[in-house]
Amino acid sequence: MRLGCIGDDFTGSSDLANTLAKQGMRTVQYTGVPNGPASADVDAGVVALKTRSIPAAQAVAQSLAALDWLKDQGCEQFYFKYCSTFDSTAEGNIGPVAEALADALGAEAVIVCPAFPGTGRSIYQGHLFVNDRLLNESGMQNHPLTPMTDPDIRRVLAAQSTGPVGHVDARRVLSGAKAIRAALDAEARDGKRLIVVDALQDGDLTQIGAAAKGLVLVTGGSGAALGLPANFGISAKAQSTWTGEPGKCVILSGSCSIATRGQIAHHKANHASLEVSAEALFDGRITSGSAADWLLEQEGLPLVYSSADLAIVAQAQARYGREESAAAFEQFFADVARRCTAAGITKLLTAGGETSGAVVEGLSLSQLEIGPEIDPGVPALRAGKTLVLALKSGNFGSEDYFEKAAKMLTGHLT
Repeated sequence: MRLGCIGDDFTGSSDLANTLAKQGMRTVQYTGVPNGPASADVDAGVVALKTRSIPAAQAVAQSLAALDWLKDQGCEQFYFKYCSTFDSTAEGNIGPVAEALADALGAEAVIVCPAFPGTGRSIYQGHLFVNDRLLNESGMQNHPLTPMTDPDIRRVLAAQSTGPVGHVDARRVLSGAKAIRAALDAEARDGKRLIVVDALQDGDLTQIGAAAKGLVLVTGGSGAALGLPANFGISAKAQSTWTGEPGKCVILSGSCSIATRGQIAHHKANHASLEVSAEALFDGRITSGSAADWLLEQEGLPLVYSSADLAIVAQAQARYGREESAAAFEQFFADVARRCTAAGITKLLTAGGETSGAVVEGLSLSQLEIGPEIDPGVPALRAGKTLVLALKSGNFGSEDYFEKAAKMLTGHLT
């Protein structure tokens, strides 16, 4: 294994694995820290954790355990993957985990770059944009778990880190890899270990990747990994044939993002759908058993969702508790997935990082093989001989994503 990656959630990890696979690396995604060694033919291993919203000390401990396993596989460089919208709070967990990994590896200059312009995330003068909006005007300011109210990534990171935060601005990035590396080295000499790097276009990410050659630790969204495979002499090549699976596909969505709610509205116009409110879940009017039975009874591409307007989510959290609500829905979706697969479902679509993580853990899926890309940042995944799935981050995917993904999981590549 050449490149060892640690993801703070499951959808982001598959996004990163997709990026590396497209660039020619034989990539495998692991659910948690594996108990045994990786296959010898793996170029890049992505250990998917669920550490984005847990206490910082726990996130650090789990990330260091993943690092130890990746080091044992012989990795030469390590990558800490977080969300392209820098989902975190003043307590972490991006800063604490990045600093702990840097300490363990003796890293002096660490790139911090959540940008991926190809999916609408860019950084200019240290400020993160989502399409043409600053992060705090993009809808992320209303996120139920990690509201992002400050677009200045330098300031956000500084609040959750112990040391000063550096910056490589767009002017230097546009001058190419050598200028980027010189700026990184200068910031490191000035005592700034975590260094935010601007990126306005995907070509910038390639140059940032080239500048990262020889750096032991890089952090970012999936985009900042675009240029890393070339540092190992690996180039993009045709991916292996994707066969998909026959049989029925069902959709489970817990994401409350604007993009996912738009996808749900589009899907409901032509397909069966069942909304699960917090009230219905806590009152017992809808259970995992009744929801799974409903999915199995429906024709076509049925959807069970808890996705709702953020004002409704806030009301539910106030009534039942934020952590309690989140845990109840995660358990619900995990149970629904278990019941459906036990009944013979061969294809699963999930929307939302927490929902996807709950489903993967609930199904005890230890390893995911990376298939073709459905939409930017979302690959098809094979979890076993008769189960394929796609884990979608809330903000990703086109309006008709669900139908497109179901066709891909069946084996139709267009």
